[in-house]
Amino acid sequence: MNKLLYTIMLELKGVPKMHEDHLYLCRFPYHRPIVSKLKDGYEISIIEHDPPIIKGLKLKKARDWVSTQCIIQGTRCIEGIVLDFEGRPFVQDPSGERISRENLQRMPNLTSALTYAKEWCKKFLQDNAENEREVVLHTKPFESMVNLRLLQINHVRLEGKYKYLPAGLKWLQWKECPLKTLPSDFCPRELAVLDLSRSGIEKVWGSYTSKLSSLKELSLNDSAIEEIPDSVGSLSNLEILSLMWCGSLTAIPDSVGSLISLTKLLINGSAIKELPISVSSLSYLKELSVGNCKDLSKLPDSIEGLASMVELQLDGTPITYLPDQVGALKMLRKLEMRNCKKLRFLPESIGSMLALTTLNLFGANISELPESIGMLENLILLRLNKCTQLCKLPSSIGNLKSLRHLWMEETAVIELPESFGMLSSLMILKMAKKPYIELSGNSVPSSIEFPTSFSNLCSLVELNARAWKLCGKIPDDFEKLSSLESLNLGYNNFFSLPSSLTGLFNLKELLLPYCKELKSLPPLPSNLEDVNVANCTALESVSDLSNLERLQELNLANCEKVVDIPGLECLKSLTRLHMCGCKACSSMVCLRNIRTLSMPGSRIPDWFQAGVRFSEHKNREIKAVIICVVVSLDLQIPDDLRDQLPIIAGIKANLVKMNKPLFTTMLELKGVPKTHEDHLYLIRFPDCHPIVSKLKDGYEINVIEHDPPMIKGLKLKRSGIYLVFEGDDDYEGDEESLDESQLSISEKLSKFFSCLEEEDHTSQSDCVVESQVQAIEEEEEEREISEPVWWDFLRPLQRCFCL
Repeated sequence: MNKLLYTIMLELKGVPKMHEDHLYLCRFPYHRPIVSKLKDGYEISIIEHDPPIIKGLKLKKARDWVSTQCIIQGTRCIEGIVLDFEGRPFVQDPSGERISRENLQRMPNLTSALTYAKEWCKKFLQDNAENEREVVLHTKPFESMVNLRLLQINHVRLEGKYKYLPAGLKWLQWKECPLKTLPSDFCPRELAVLDLSRSGIEKVWGSYTSKLSSLKELSLNDSAIEEIPDSVGSLSNLEILSLMWCGSLTAIPDSVGSLISLTKLLINGSAIKELPISVSSLSYLKELSVGNCKDLSKLPDSIEGLASMVELQLDGTPITYLPDQVGALKMLRKLEMRNCKKLRFLPESIGSMLALTTLNLFGANISELPESIGMLENLILLRLNKCTQLCKLPSSIGNLKSLRHLWMEETAVIELPESFGMLSSLMILKMAKKPYIELSGNSVPSSIEFPTSFSNLCSLVELNARAWKLCGKIPDDFEKLSSLESLNLGYNNFFSLPSSLTGLFNLKELLLPYCKELKSLPPLPSNLEDVNVANCTALESVSDLSNLERLQELNLANCEKVVDIPGLECLKSLTRLHMCGCKACSSMVCLRNIRTLSMPGSRIPDWFQAGVRFSEHKNREIKAVIICVVVSLDLQIPDDLRDQLPIIAGIKANLVKMNKPLFTTMLELKGVPKTHEDHLYLIRFPDCHPIVSKLKDGYEINVIEHDPPMIKGLKLKRSGIYLVFEGDDDYEGDEESLDESQLSISEKLSKFFSCLEEEDHTSQSDCVVESQVQAIEEEEEEREISEPVWWDFLRPLQRCFCL
């Protein structure tokens, strides 16, 4: 009709500096008006602007191409089409309209009628909105695509006869297919892969299934499928059958046993109640996955027929036992039974599964492991986490020569068998328990120690024995564990470590929090990066730390008896120092690399501001933001959360523009004080942190408490912020001779903390004097009460004599 409906100026970026021709390509997505407004019969043309906007510009050739044109007209050379439009998730839950209709039928009254009318209107509007967004393709154009082999049409609706789809189609993925049944005229004989996941399909072909002789993979995951036809057994070439999360599927037909080529059967999350006995005929099946089938309570005894099975997944099923025939699965490598809450024991025949490399019993209710488990000579991973009823390990566990990972956190095991040291390949041992939790039904001996053979674990890299109630002294031969890189012995009751830990030369992480009877920290290995002795309230002495050149974090929170930390000034790599509740001197530490610091104190530097407004400096970039806060805790207010958290939560920094928060970060105030005293926390944010990188001219930073409070009794007393610009903290020489205004930020902070500690010592001395004077006055008052009246005449003479 030659009527102009829409015009767009092509954005041809890049102006050539030569006379040569240049090619420009512009691609417009479907949401742009030039695409979304297209209708049948519309034309697209490309012309020059008249008059020309740029002198000398000449349009030589122009061509428009619509990506759906190949579908509209068809072409013989196309072999694959991929159309993946994002659609809404398929919902199988009953709609409000359906529920209200059933309520109206059951209890007809005015209220139910009005409710139904309201829900019907709502559904009508929703359906119309969905239909407007729906992508529709016609099947007729596919007829001429005789070479089409791959077709992906996710979130698309097809209209027309399905016989037009090429007979040579081999791969079809149609997620969120809106059909409830596949039409009888759709049967591409060469189809090898069919994926109808998240679709509304309730039934697949019946007698037509036999014509799909080439089908190798069928996926109906998360679909509305209600029944698998018996004719599925005729798919002799089918290798993968995936029916995961099919909530309406309650049974698998016996004919599945005829799938002689099947290698994977995946039924996770479906509603099946049992596996057919014929499943044992699947001699080539390698993977059987029935996890989270909530109604599947047992496996068929005929499971021994699955001679080729490599992986069996039973997670979250209500099975109570494994049949003895499971021991016949000689090829099985992976057996997973996570969260099988009704599983009480394993059969002795499990020891016959010689190929087993992974055994996962996370969250099972087993009370013991069979002795035959020691026969699993190829077992690499044994996971027993949260097996809260497991009280002991069998003595045969030492025979697992290939075991590398043993995870047994939060179990009821309180002793390791003497054979434990024979696990020569063990690298990861995680057997932590929850602090503050007493395991019921298990008597804890008065003294728990590692077995004498424990030091033979020469391959051990990570050991976590938190809250095992280890008592006494950790033996000196513990130093033989020379491969250790991470050691966590927190929340235990031992009073002494080995006389030296320097033999653990690979150790990078030493965690000993809440070891309340530990009295001293021995010489430590030089490769340590993290040392945590927080809340070791009996700790009195720390060995020289000057050799810890790589140490990045040191946590001495609430180590109130520690008065000196030798070598602290040599820790050049230290970035995090936590000393709240600790009276040891911290002014010697190098503050240039410090990112977080906590210590007793009630003041912040007077050159810090409670709130700052950023203004850009010419030729000087912002490098960091330093925030100081002074907080106190009212310990008279009980709070279980406060006693268990490693940090004080509830103080946050805001980046604000015109009183509107743009970014908020919670300050990580590590170390929770155990006294009412004020404590100072310093945090330095580098330029990569959003609170620094997002700063623009006119933006403000402030510090506030979270409302409502996250920790009871927390009080923010003071806060201060300082912006560090380029050149403020770059000087690395001796600053003793420099003027106050020339000092680097690190040196100024160091001087401030020195003054803070001197004031603290002075205040402590004043407190001692005041307490002594008060004691003398109280003593004199007691004497006045107990002495006779005539003694008052001799009191002046007594004082003169004392003078």
